[in-house]
Amino acid sequence: MTDTTASAAERLHRKVVNAWCMYDWANSAFATTIMAALLPPYFYGVAAAGLPEARATSIWAYSTTVAMLVVAFLGPVLGAIGDYTASKKRFLRGFLAVAVLCTGLLVFIREGDWLGAVVLFVLASIGNAGANVFYDSLLPHVARPDEIDQVSAKGFALGYLGGGLLLAINLLWYLMPERFGFADGNAAVRASFLSVAVWWVLFSVPLFRTVPEPPADRSAGASTAPVREAFRRLGTTLQEMRRYRQLFKFLIAFWLYADGIGTIIKMATIYGAEIGIGTADLAGALLLTQIVGVPLTFVFGRLARRIGAKTSIFVALGVYTLISILGYFMTEAWHFWVLAGMVGLVQGGSQALSRSLFGAMTPKARSAQFYGFYDISSKFAGIAGPLLFGLTADIFGSSRLSIISLVVFFVAGGWLLSRVDETEGIAVAQAENAALEANPALS
Repeated sequence: MTDTTASAAERLHRKVVNAWCMYDWANSAFATTIMAALLPPYFYGVAAAGLPEARATSIWAYSTTVAMLVVAFLGPVLGAIGDYTASKKRFLRGFLAVAVLCTGLLVFIREGDWLGAVVLFVLASIGNAGANVFYDSLLPHVARPDEIDQVSAKGFALGYLGGGLLLAINLLWYLMPERFGFADGNAAVRASFLSVAVWWVLFSVPLFRTVPEPPADRSAGASTAPVREAFRRLGTTLQEMRRYRQLFKFLIAFWLYADGIGTIIKMATIYGAEIGIGTADLAGALLLTQIVGVPLTFVFGRLARRIGAKTSIFVALGVYTLISILGYFMTEAWHFWVLAGMVGLVQGGSQALSRSLFGAMTPKARSAQFYGFYDISSKFAGIAGPLLFGLTADIFGSSRLSIISLVVFFVAGGWLLSRVDETEGIAVAQAENAALEANPALS
């Protein structure tokens, strides 16, 4: 290969990588504006107007639970289809279309339309999660083996920036509606929902135009029955993982505390709306979380090098426990800003360190298999927390006890994490890696 040819190949590779990363920039607007910042308070104050206060919050919590439950059960099937068919981009396009259409239709939600809002939100969430399955499945085909972590991190960083940028624009619309041609703040919020759909489509174009469709995986005849193969592999992975005691204990601990973290992210703004905090403060505080989260993720990485990943996760869980307790006493907007800043301090770091600790205890030969299970488990981790939140609000007629009830996830998860001997877990993984290097036939 000549230098000119090699240079052209490298430029094409960079173009494909950047196009893939831009989808993170595109779809993160859904997570920030729709899931976290603007739709929950709009649902509480407008769509669910007339419902009892705590009832509106619990309905939103149940909606989140339903969406995550569907996604969790669809995950293995969709993953198998993505592995064994040469149609990853086609399925990605289909789920994206559902998500974008339902997101855009939120512009028609008016006062009292809480059922329509719930249906559209659940369908959009399922579409978003389904699209992400096929988007993630493109990563090993886009990135070279030695750069997969860097490419993934680049996509994550662009997601923070893209989601934060559109949220900042949407917040300006809400704060100064007349200046931007909107009748009032609610009209600006509805326009923000539509802007997410347009943004999502626009910045998804580079992926569909540039990233090639990977070939189908025809190994082991799995392509003939992807659904059956999906559940067979899921069962096999679970059986094999039980052989790795420390890794298995960590995974259960992760399920627990990740459920609490996910619930705080999903329920924070609607809880804030229930106690009387305005949409501008809620959205602005969520923007602060985005801004703080990027640099503090790297700070947590340096902290982990000094005190260890497990100890650093304990620090994060301590902060989350404090957030839940302080949330019970929250009454003013500035309280929400402080708590949002505290979430930003630990959110990215706790996620990154959990993934890296799991990876350190995973044998290289089983990394794809185990990380697939890790991904599925992270989806299940978003079910119990919102359900507990909603049930507590319904039983006691207030969400204050709902927010403090999340402490159980952090305490239980932290306790089980304390029972994990990461040194033993890492040693087991390294021993298996060494055995495979000495005798590749064992793989």
